[in-house]
Amino acid sequence: MTATSTPVFDLREVSFEYGHGVVALRAVSFSVQRGERLALLGANGSGKSTLLKIMAGLAAPTGGAISAFGAPLAADLLRDTAAAHEFRRRVGIVFQSADAQLFTPTVRDEIAFGPLHLELPRDQVLARVEDTLRMLGLDDLAERAPYNLSGGEKKKVALAAVLSINPEVLMFDEPAAGLDPRTQQWLLELLARLHGAGKTIIIATHRLDELGRIADRALILAEDHTVAAVGPVAELLADRGLLLAANLIHEHAHYHGEVLHSHPHGHVDDEALEHGEPLPHEHDHGAPVPEGNGAPVPDDHSGL
Repeated sequence: MTATSTPVFDLREVSFEYGHGVVALRAVSFSVQRGERLALLGANGSGKSTLLKIMAGLAAPTGGAISAFGAPLAADLLRDTAAAHEFRRRVGIVFQSADAQLFTPTVRDEIAFGPLHLELPRDQVLARVEDTLRMLGLDDLAERAPYNLSGGEKKKVALAAVLSINPEVLMFDEPAAGLDPRTQQWLLELLARLHGAGKTIIIATHRLDELGRIADRALILAEDHTVAAVGPVAELLADRGLLLAANLIHEHAHYHGEVLHSHPHGHVDDEALEHGEPLPHEHDHGAPVPEGNGAPVPDDHSGL
């Protein structure tokens, strides 16, 4: 295998068990290529977050093997200071809850923490902090305490803290969680810019709306923690049986034109029917399905 074709990540039969035999992943195998956008899909509890943590070097598999940038990603490697610094410089992760990774007195300190930890020269740290503040529009919040910010602002600061390291790979765990529609749209646009800059982007999510705008390829985890499918986003979204089996849509989901819709059905008692009361019918937008050219139909008014 040539250097140009070496995957960013290569997983072979990776499994993970928590204490008392609780299985999170079973024999998961796939690769991530440099510069691609990969979505890790699955119902809640399928193992997406665990898989992301293993790839980020925050957990070690209990079975199988994983390599990163052509070298084994093992616990002893990350215990070596130099090797750990090199890996952390190349890979960054944004957690579902921003509170899990914000802990310094000010936003400026938060953004500076990563570069300082990597022992970059002070002038380079200062330059990265200023560039990141400006890029994400956080200048006015620089001296604020992170815990006093709104949920959307905290998410931006958490992302800024990762971007200040300038990693090659960016990982996100449920990036739209807790974000208002405006901030969701901002994140979509930022992800597109980051991908355009050559970043490898890996996103764990259970949501299908906007999937075509954040990923080119997807891996679906089944509820038994195995890989149900890996392939282009358009193909996987078109496979209704696959999405049903993975519990990503429910049996009442159907198509309205080119868009897959989901209608949760409630129970209606006989008395309501006798009085002519309307049936409960909540209309939820689901996943866009491919157009004739195989590209997902974008919906700029939906979240991630």
